[in-house]
Amino acid sequence: MARPDKAADVAELTENFRNSNGAVLTEYRGLTVAQLRQLRTTLGDDVNYAVVKNTLTKIAAKDAGVESFDSLLQGPSAIAFIKGDPVVAAKGLRDFAKANPLLVIKGGVLDGKALGSDEINKLADLESREVLLAKLAGAMKAAPQQAVSLFAAPLSQAARLFAALQDKLPAEDAPAAAEAPAAEAVQDAPADAPAEASTEETASADS
Repeated sequence: MARPDKAADVAELTENFRNSNGAVLTEYRGLTVAQLRQLRTTLGDDVNYAVVKNTLTKIAAKDAGVESFDSLLQGPSAIAFIKGDPVVAAKGLRDFAKANPLLVIKGGVLDGKALGSDEINKLADLESREVLLAKLAGAMKAAPQQAVSLFAAPLSQAARLFAALQDKLPAEDAPAAAEAPAAEAVQDAPADAPAEASTEETASADS
């Protein structure tokens, strides 16, 4: 392949990485052309499933700031570039892989966060954005107060998915958290004791 063609391919891959909500790297060794066509149909218009060259993909991923694919780019590779709901795409890939074991889900990236194959399978178990919106609509109709609480919850796609993935991690993967001791009752200070004012700011970060 001539060098200008390689540069064009790298530029196209880089643009796909940058313009996608997420990307899932797969190995398709042994799948037929007809099966790949079926997979693309299953994933729909919101997913661009493209067979890629590993060397060019490494360059494109680096240019796009994606560093989690380097060690996974081995063997025949294809990437599902997701422009729609990542949950729907993950379900499509997972279900196709169950019916066609030659498709191997190797890893991915979602909004800049690296995902392993197990996390992508957990992502496929979540409810899609469409289902969540339907539930929200039902809550608004049945109980306005419940709808208000749903609106108050973080609705950004990344926050919802990452929080749900953390909730679904098996208990054995992390040590059980020790329960905090119950707070002791604070005795009333004498009426003539001077009041002490103090302020505490507690910051918590969800890693």
